[in-house]
Amino acid sequence: MIDVKSFECGPVATMTYLVTNTDIKKSVVIDVPPESMEDLIGAVDALDSQITDVLLTHTHWDHTVDLGPLVKKTGARVHVHQDDLYRLLDPMRHTIWPLPFEMEKVVPNEIIEEGDVINVIGLDFRVLHTPGHTEGGVCFVDHKYHRVFVGDTLFKRSIGRTDLPGGDTEKLIESIRSKLFTLPDHYVAMPGHGPVTTIGDEKLQNPFVGMDQS
Repeated sequence: MIDVKSFECGPVATMTYLVTNTDIKKSVVIDVPPESMEDLIGAVDALDSQITDVLLTHTHWDHTVDLGPLVKKTGARVHVHQDDLYRLLDPMRHTIWPLPFEMEKVVPNEIIEEGDVINVIGLDFRVLHTPGHTEGGVCFVDHKYHRVFVGDTLFKRSIGRTDLPGGDTEKLIESIRSKLFTLPDHYVAMPGHGPVTTIGDEKLQNPFVGMDQS
């Protein structure tokens, strides 16, 4: 059985997702925001599971603060797109504004790119490179269970901000329309902030990229 838990963590209410295959007692984490360690470790302990991998939708600090401590505790393998690697290797240089804490350098295990299929915990996560919020932003599609972890690419009735370094509004809109909006309408989109939505709902009702904005 596949169990999915979500936790809203840290000062800007960032989502982390814990996906567990309870049959083999292994888990994967999507994004590791501030103050998420306790929730994640508590959840896997309750499931008698082990975190084996971390998939990063992008590397803004609010999605990676607890990555270093989590990797040290669990030995999990880290997957990230090449174009977002630089923030992991020198995190305090790329926080955009000063933070009241130190972030650890993390060297990833796997560099991912468009079209890759990451096979972890008995599931396949297909990588969609969706630049625009960051240069190496990605989404992870789980076709078996009809869902996609979209990070800060797409939100319910909104899109990721593009006014930070590496952002590009035209690229983000193109990423959403040419990649995410080719998925079936019933696929559930699980974002980095805010409530879940569906691809079909966003096609129809998103004021930034919906069909009436073409």
